[in-house]
Amino acid sequence: MTKPAKKKNKLIPIILGVLLLIGAIFGFTEYSYYSKHVDTDDAQIDGDISPVIARVSGYVKGINFEENTRVKEGDVLVTLDDADYKIKLEQAQAGQVAANAGVGVSQAQIVATSANTSTAKANIEAAKVKLELAQKDYDRYANLIKDGSITKQAFDQAKAQKETAEAAYQAALDQYQAAVKQVGTTQSQLGVSTSGVTQRQADVDFAKLQLSYTEIKAPATGIVSKKNVQKGQLIQAGQSLFSIVNENSIYVTANFKETQLEKIKTGQKVKIDVDAFPNESVEGEVYNFAPITGAKGALLPPDNATGNFVKVVQRVPVKIRISSKDKALLEKLRPGMSVKVSVSI
Repeated sequence: MTKPAKKKNKLIPIILGVLLLIGAIFGFTEYSYYSKHVDTDDAQIDGDISPVIARVSGYVKGINFEENTRVKEGDVLVTLDDADYKIKLEQAQAGQVAANAGVGVSQAQIVATSANTSTAKANIEAAKVKLELAQKDYDRYANLIKDGSITKQAFDQAKAQKETAEAAYQAALDQYQAAVKQVGTTQSQLGVSTSGVTQRQADVDFAKLQLSYTEIKAPATGIVSKKNVQKGQLIQAGQSLFSIVNENSIYVTANFKETQLEKIKTGQKVKIDVDAFPNESVEGEVYNFAPITGAKGALLPPDNATGNFVKVVQRVPVKIRISSKDKALLEKLRPGMSVKVSVSI
């Protein structure tokens, strides 16, 4: 008696064929995708962050914001006790008033000495006229005494008048020179006084500037973060108080491998998938490339000349500008969020 022939199991070849078909489709899809795209998940949201730093020292008088709230550029966020700076301003203004008074005195002295100079100059002209007359009389009497027409007493009198006129002329000339010298001295004093006024004005301007720094304003519009100040706290000049994440400054920093950069060009379209919002995607474009690799810009960059060398593929930061107009989604993005980017090449 012969055994019936076993039927071949056709299920296994069918399953293998389906798996091969699925693998082929998957491989073709992946090949088609990666031949047109360059991806990386080593990327994150970045943004411009403005630190707010105190320019003067003082006690915090008031805080006009709450952490993680939106503020506008120019808003007064922190006020310091300004009593000391108001007193310094008053002192500078008092010094300015005194300097202006000194200028007024110097100007009055210049007017007075100028008048003395004019008077001395007029005295010179009068003395010169008298000297010329006395000189003519002396010359005429000198000729007459030779002829014996006049007495020696008359000649001596004419000679004495000439000498007196010469002395008067010299005295007027000395007086004029002294007046001119006094005018020069007074003008020098006026220059010093004017310089003092300029210095006092600079002191006033500086005191006003210091006083204005007691009102700490928002340098940009955005969201306040990292608040590090409390009411009544003594802060020092140069101390960081908080930071502001600038509005409309969000972008993506993607760290591509150096072997991926060959096909990436400025202006290429980018799809951005945010881990926090997996069902929403953001559009962007390649903006620029960092001039150094991330490792080279680290605090302690590697030195391949020391120790054993192991080649490691480096990564280069690439800035991607977000071009999406969905404000609701953009407002939810925060610097530091992880994203995956896909550059269409």
